[in-house]
Amino acid sequence: MAFDLKKEFYMPPKKPVIVDVPEMNYVAVKGKGDPNEEDGEYKQAVSVLYAVSYTLKMSYKTDHRIEGFYEYVVPPLEGLWKQEGADGIDYSHKEGFEWTAMIRLPDFITKADLEWAVETAAKKKKLDCSKAEFLTLREGLCVQMMHIGAYDDEPASVEMMDRFIDEQGYANDISDERQHHEIYLSDPRKTAADKLKTVIRHPIKIR
Repeated sequence: MAFDLKKEFYMPPKKPVIVDVPEMNYVAVKGKGDPNEEDGEYKQAVSVLYAVSYTLKMSYKTDHRIEGFYEYVVPPLEGLWKQEGADGIDYSHKEGFEWTAMIRLPDFITKADLEWAVETAAKKKKLDCSKAEFLTLREGLCVQMMHIGAYDDEPASVEMMDRFIDEQGYANDISDERQHHEIYLSDPRKTAADKLKTVIRHPIKIR
């Protein structure tokens, strides 16, 4: 059975919990703008991420050998989000989003392996994958919870998280370096908006 990375740190309860997130590696594409724009920069970035991720997953069927490779399930799409001049995230002005779209990589994937996958996917899919990069992220102390519902309804869950960390003696620590983080466990093309599952993760610090 293929190892499923999303079972680690990706399945919190529907109430806030404190986690200490270790260093993880991702394939990532950075950009700006409304993620809902048809054929926009964000949707192109997601296409690149999946093309590269599945090229790595299926590498064992090619001549490229990855040391320590084992079969695995491609983890879900994730996103880091920020807006210039906004306190947190303003869902009414999505055009101002600055985002990092990303998919987690197994620990055995190296930068050299990713470079091979970027080049291979670009040729096979006839897709410009040049913006894909190897990203190492150490989030550290965070609060997270499972949000059930539409993306635009996330402020209610964020409010619940804020109340929880205040009661526990913590404070939000969102900044340019530590950002609002979402992990998408549902496919919005196949799932009703009120049933979407999204992990929301915020960096925190001791007050």
